[in-house]
Amino acid sequence: MANNPRIGFVGLGLMGHGIAKNLVTKGFPLVVRAHRNRTPLADLLAAGAKEVASNADLARQADIVFLCVTGAPQVEEVIAGEQGVLSAAHEGLIVVDTSTSEPAVTARLRDLLAARGARLVDAPLGRTPKEAEEGRLNIMVGADDATFGELKPVLSAFCENIIHVGPPGHGHTIKLLNNFMAMSIATSTAEAMATAVRAGIPPQKLFDVVSAGPINSGILQMTAGKMLQGDLTGLQFTLVNAMKDLRYYTHLAESLPASAIIGEAVHQTLVQANLLGFGDRFISSLFEAQEKLTGTTIVPRV
Repeated sequence: MANNPRIGFVGLGLMGHGIAKNLVTKGFPLVVRAHRNRTPLADLLAAGAKEVASNADLARQADIVFLCVTGAPQVEEVIAGEQGVLSAAHEGLIVVDTSTSEPAVTARLRDLLAARGARLVDAPLGRTPKEAEEGRLNIMVGADDATFGELKPVLSAFCENIIHVGPPGHGHTIKLLNNFMAMSIATSTAEAMATAVRAGIPPQKLFDVVSAGPINSGILQMTAGKMLQGDLTGLQFTLVNAMKDLRYYTHLAESLPASAIIGEAVHQTLVQANLLGFGDRFISSLFEAQEKLTGTTIVPRV
């Protein structure tokens, strides 16, 4: 692969825009595919990116294609759909899926691309859109050693921590484990806050005690800590996406098989929050869901 590989990019959303911006401003030739919302495209084009009409065109004009989309259905559409990356895949092409997707779907798409001489790398992301814009994301890469070596200089354009977690498939698996643990903390914190209020304990007091002990965590601070200041945007990840990720996690555990008792409880808590109408809101709206369920007031409001 060239020292300055051509990059194709699809998925200019909250995370994708920052990634693409860092790639083009740090000198990588960039072609992008925009969807309905064209707003994030303007500054990328101004910085030198070029727009193409189809996912197949991305594959034709790139050495590496990055996908930053929602989940397995969207990944399948970009790769194997009409005018998809697969239809124009060429020998040596690397497709990097940065979404949180289902390992079984990833394996099937990897085989389809391999038949065309292309490689699929699962490399989901950690951190938030803020770090994406700053070029300080975490990334967990499932790839063979040689492919990881090819990708690392490119990943350095938008990542602070690049972790080679193992062979193909391990990236998505570890991301699902990570998100299961994160959502376990977030859902149990919301439930505990509601129980505290029902017991006559101010949420701030519970938060102060937990923050001073070993249960304290980044997730606690981003959710409960910000919420107690009236801010429900501390963890910018929607509840509909969290529900999707926990569904993928429970599917994975069941397929092994491994026990998923806590995973199922966390998943159903997220399903419930979505059914209550909070799917398009961020994770801290779990507190609002608990308010609805328990008739309590947890979130400070003016």
